[in-house]
Amino acid sequence: MELEEYLSYLGNSGVVEGGSKLHQMMLQFSQQALRITSQLNMGYHSPEEIRGLMEQLIGKPVDESFTMFPPFYSDFGKNITIGKRVFINSGCCFQDQGGITIGDGTLIGHHVVLATINHDLAPERRATSHLEPILIGAKVWIGANVTVTPGVTIGDGAIIAAGAVVTKDIPPNVIAGGVPAKIIRVNEAAQVSGQ
Repeated sequence: MELEEYLSYLGNSGVVEGGSKLHQMMLQFSQQALRITSQLNMGYHSPEEIRGLMEQLIGKPVDESFTMFPPFYSDFGKNITIGKRVFINSGCCFQDQGGITIGDGTLIGHHVVLATINHDLAPERRATSHLEPILIGAKVWIGANVTVTPGVTIGDGAIIAAGAVVTKDIPPNVIAGGVPAKIIRVNEAAQVSGQ
C-alpha cells in the first residue's frame, strides 16, 4: 500500500487494528519520521534548513514564512498540513496519523502535544488505534504545555491558556483554559480587530 492509499484509509476508517498490515505500515512510517526528526533535533539548523526538513517530514511544501524552534517530535509527519506564518515553539509533539491541520498565523507554544490517536479501551484490543483529526483555525494561540486530544477543532482567533487539556471543540475568538478546557471569556481584542 502506498502513502496516498494509506492516508485515504486513515481518513475514511479511523481504525488501525493492532498487529494488522496497516499497523505494520504505521510502524514503518514511524521509522521514517524518527529519522527525519532526529536529524532536525541534532545541532543547529538555519530557518531554511528547518523548513527543508519539515517539508521532508510532512511530504509537502512549507511556506517560507513558517518558523520553528526545535526540538520537534512526530511519529508520522505525513498527515500534517501547515498554513502560512505559523510558529511552532520548542519541544512540541505531534501524533498526526489522524491528521493535523494548522491555519495561517497560528502560534503554538512550548511543549504542546497534539494527539490524534486513542488506543482501544478493551484491554485485549489495546494495540488497536482509533484516529480522529485535529483542526486548528487561523490566528490561534496555543499556550505552553497544552494537550489537544483527538477530534478537536479550535476556531479562528481562539486562545488556549497554558497547561490546558482540550477535549472538546473551542469556538472562534474565545479564551479557553483548564483541565478539561472550558471557555473563560470572549476574546474582545479579536472582536475589536475584526477577527
